[in-house]
Amino acid sequence: MSDPRRIRVVTYNVHKCQGLDRRVRPARIAAVLRETEADVVALQEVVSVDDDERRELHQARFIADELGYEFRLGENRRHAGGAYGNVVLSRLPVARCCNYDITWRWREPRGALRVDVQTGSPDAPVLHLFNVHLGTAFIERPH
Repeated sequence: MSDPRRIRVVTYNVHKCQGLDRRVRPARIAAVLRETEADVVALQEVVSVDDDERRELHQARFIADELGYEFRLGENRRHAGGAYGNVVLSRLPVARCCNYDITWRWREPRGALRVDVQTGSPDAPVLHLFNVHLGTAFIERPH
């Protein structure tokens, strides 16, 4: 962070880290994010499966490790044996984290991941970041 008054925030729906070539490559996502030089990154549609043999299956941890950031995961449902939902990566210290259920009726489970990021000294402002992946159904949007 070059200017202490500015924080660069990036959001990216990674679609389970699957590219147009249908290959799942979290390293490609990390490479793109590295170029943004973001301080905080909000990711949607992240799959995180614990597997000691294939660390890229835990996409949140893999991408965070590649960038040298800490991460917080808001699990909204299970997918492929792991957590699936929103992730916030931060190079700044995280003070607090909470995932809120915003699912509407019978629709797909949705969450709003709140992450409070410290922007400097203890008396500096705290950034309250909400990472949300909303539904696309017409009836779901107004609610």
